[in-house]
Amino acid sequence: MPRFCPKCNGLMQPFKESNIVYMKCIRCGFKIQATDSDLKQYGLSIKITHSEKEKLTVIPDTDTSNLPITREIVCPKCGFNEAYYWFLQTRAADEPATRFYKCRKCGNVWREYE
Repeated sequence: MPRFCPKCNGLMQPFKESNIVYMKCIRCGFKIQATDSDLKQYGLSIKITHSEKEKLTVIPDTDTSNLPITREIVCPKCGFNEAYYWFLQTRAADEPATRFYKCRKCGNVWREYE
């Protein structure tokens, strides 16, 4: 639902000033700091925090000792036919996992959706 100016009932639109988002009346220029609901309504960014359970574990690029190898895929960058692979659930839980590959020769990483 659009936000209207409390002074003149004009339509208010978001704008950013010094990294703060305000709602400003297009008629009289009245401004007020935007609320979380204003930001959501206009699709503006809101700082998102995650719990420890939601955080992703990242395996360093140099540690490939625990990853399986396939010889049934060809690197789209260099044409080599050996790659490490792993699966991650990047979409909804009812969708299949995404398979990632890392070329053993050039280090190129790409994905394949199942």
